[in-house]
This record gives sequence, C-alpha cells and structure tokens, in this order.
Amino acid sequence: MNYASFTSLAASTKLPAQPVDCNMAGPRVGRNRLAALLVFAAATEFMLVAVAAYLAGGVYLSSPDPAKYIPEALFISTLNLLVSIGFRHYSRIQAQPRLVFLWNGASGVLLAFSFFLSTMFLLRIAEDYSRATATAQALSVVLAVLCVRTLWFSLLKTAVAAGLIDARRIILIGDADHCQPFSARAKATGIRTIGSFEFPIMSAHSSVRARPDAVQMLPDARQLVADCRRLRADDIVVLISQQDVSTGLTLASALSDLPVDVHVIPVGWIDLMPMSRITQFGNMVTMRIFQCPLTPFNRAIKRAFDVVAAITGLVLTSPFFVILPLAIKLDSRGPVFFRQTRHGYNNEPIRVLKFRTMAVMEEGDNFRSVSRHDPRVTRLGRFLRRTNIDELPQLFNVLVGNMSIVGPRPHPTAQNELFAELIASFFRRHNVKPGITGWAQVNGYRGDTDTLEKMQRRVEHDLYYIDNWSLLFDLRIILLTLFSRKVYMNAY
Repeated sequence: MNYASFTSLAASTKLPAQPVDCNMAGPRVGRNRLAALLVFAAATEFMLVAVAAYLAGGVYLSSPDPAKYIPEALFISTLNLLVSIGFRHYSRIQAQPRLVFLWNGASGVLLAFSFFLSTMFLLRIAEDYSRATATAQALSVVLAVLCVRTLWFSLLKTAVAAGLIDARRIILIGDADHCQPFSARAKATGIRTIGSFEFPIMSAHSSVRARPDAVQMLPDARQLVADCRRLRADDIVVLISQQDVSTGLTLASALSDLPVDVHVIPVGWIDLMPMSRITQFGNMVTMRIFQCPLTPFNRAIKRAFDVVAAITGLVLTSPFFVILPLAIKLDSRGPVFFRQTRHGYNNEPIRVLKFRTMAVMEEGDNFRSVSRHDPRVTRLGRFLRRTNIDELPQLFNVLVGNMSIVGPRPHPTAQNELFAELIASFFRRHNVKPGITGWAQVNGYRGDTDTLEKMQRRVEHDLYYIDNWSLLFDLRIILLTLFSRKVYMNAY
C-alpha cells in the first residue's frame, strides 16, 4: 500500500475539513495574539504577586516601616515568575485542564517561597522577618495566583471559542475509527484537529525489515512528514493499535524531524492514561499504569489511627456489649455473634463479626442478601440493622488487623464471585483493608444489591476512595457515618 492511496480523514471519516492557507497568515496572527496574551497574563501575575506580598507584609501586619517590604515583595514576585517560566506553566496552558493550571500555580508559589526563605537565611537577613509575615505573604500570594490564573484561563477559552486566538492545532495519524472519537474529545477541551492521515502499513519488503540496524524509515514516511510540515501543527498524535506498536515507534522517530510535540497513544488506553505515570524503575524507565493505593508510611498512619479509634470505640460502646447479648438471647434462639467468611485485603478470606440479627446462620453459597421486610430478620435485628449497631463487633476485627475503620465494605464471598464476573476491576476494591464504614455507604449505596447498577455505583465509590485516600478523607467519612442521613438509607 503506497502513500498515494492514503486520504485525509477530513474526507474518509467526515471530520470537519479545515482549509489550509499556504501562507499561514491566520495561524500566525492567532499565535501572535496568543503569545501577547500569555506575556500579558504573566506580567499581570507578576504585578499582583508583588502587590499581595507587599500588602501582607507591610500593611496587613501593621509594620512601622512598610517600605522595607518592597524589595522582598519584588524578589518573591521575580522568583514566582522564574518558576512559572522554568516549568512552562503558561506555555502549556492550552494543553492543560484548569485544575492542573491552578495546582501548578499554587505549588510554584510554595517552591518560590522555599527559595526566598533559604536565600534570606543564607544571607543572614532574616532576623527581622517573622514567621507570621512569611505565612501571611505565602497565603496572600497563593490566593492572588489562583485568582489571576482562573481569570486568564477563562479569558483564553473565551478568546479561542470566539476565534480571536488560534486553538492548539493537532494532526492525527491512525485508523479513522480511532481518530474520530479522539478528535471529538480534543475539541471539547479547545484543541482543534487541522489534519488527519491513515496509519502507514508496512509491506513485507519494507526497508525496516531489511535493515534493522540502520536508520529506519517507513514507506512513504518522508511524504507524510512533508505533508505534516506544511500544516504547521503544534502537536502530532499517533494512535497505534497492538499490531502497530513497532511501526508506530518508527513513525514517531521520523516525525521527530518536525518542530512539534509528538504523542503516541495506544488505542483503548485513553482512559488509562490519566492514571499512568512515567517512572524510574531500577535503571529502566517504565509506564506505571496503577500503583499500590497506600505507601508503607500511609499504611502505618492508617493502622495507628485504626487502633486508637477501635480502642476508643470499644470503650465508648462497652455498655452495648453487656446489654445486647442478653437482649439477643431473649429475642430469638441462637448465638449472640454471627461470623461470616468474607474477602479482605488482597482477596484473603477473613471472618467478620456481627451481632446476630437473623434467625438463620447462612454462609458460603447459601448466602442470600437481605431485602426489605425480610422474614429472616428478628424484631431486635431490624433495630440493630437500621442503626448500624450490629456492626460494632467489627471493632475487634479492626484491632486484630484484618479490617479498618474506613474502607470498602466486605461482601460475602459468594456475592463477590458473582459480581466479579460482571463488573470490571471489581476486586481492585480489595487493594485496601475492608472497613466498618466507607465512602459508598455514606453516599447511600448500601443494603440490597438486587441490580447490577446498584453494585456498580457502590464499586465506583469504593474505587474513588482508594484512589483518593487521605487521613482527612477517613475523618470526613467517620463524621458522615455519625451524622448523615444517607448512611441509614436502605438499612433493613
């Protein structure tokens, strides 16, 4: 197959055709306007950071000599500007979402202040510079940067939508069925597809196969590079399928002759890429798709919190462990505690404790989820389940170490095995210890899972908790467990 047979996806996939002006006057004007806007935005941030630092130090703290904070304010503003330029905050604004742009600004301020305070210490001029002043200036500067960047990001998007500034321009190379949805997703973020080409297919007599040790060039790749050069894009995105990996890397190497950013994205990996990171692994570089949710340090922090919380909970609820066993015995025949095998951390089986709330002791494949007005639930059991008091014995599971105060709720093994066949990444919820309460429960996703959608929503919340864990998140869930009405929804 030769390059002459390739057609632009503007025709073959009905992507919006973009007229190409050989003089490129329009794009040049748009890029000049973008450059002017970014320079003006950086200058605005420089001035407002200086003003914020000066006001925080000289006016807000009622300094007797506020003029002495002018050099410090200008130094802080200069350092913040250098950090922004060094890490290319503004030059990448069109390829970043708003949240990343703002986060980079806040982290840049902290880095600038670390340089500033280190310089003050090394020059021994920090004696009259109080900690209150430094704290007030840091907070004021962070607020100023966030406000400025929010404003300029909105203005940029508005200018792009109005056509006053040229959007970031990309060329797609790949199969038509893959380029079409990628182009639509890019357009939603203000990135415009200006051209697209089918992926070159290597023949059996390709020079790549004949000379593997030479500088490899795909058939007709020179013409493809020439066509891309004329379009003057900002980025070229190569969408490769599994069978095109080696060819795609060779094509990317050929495209390195162009002054553009070259991206290679495996087809079907777009949703995985946000979770991926390029990391150093020994003396190699790898793409880490998923990482262990908790580092050893985080696990130690969470474990210490669990032990303290479990002991405190047992002390506060000790009267229940005296009264409820007698009440359960008087209400129905059977043991006080119900022990059931469930999946714990890393899918290892654990025995979970509960106050018995039913007249039967179902286990394994005989388990059947409790439904509303279930005749198996005792009179006392209904009260215990509605108030979540039946879960109190699981504080002993927390002390033993096979459960946590907060985490995905453990399911019976038979239920897990059923839904694992129907829901992708279902067992990833076991990458942390199961909990007495969890993010899904405080959002109302508990109780009967008689439909696949209910379990999917529960799993989505569990995975969100795993991917966003923090000690403050655990404290928030505990407070919601105690005071939110949603916790008691579907409790029967």
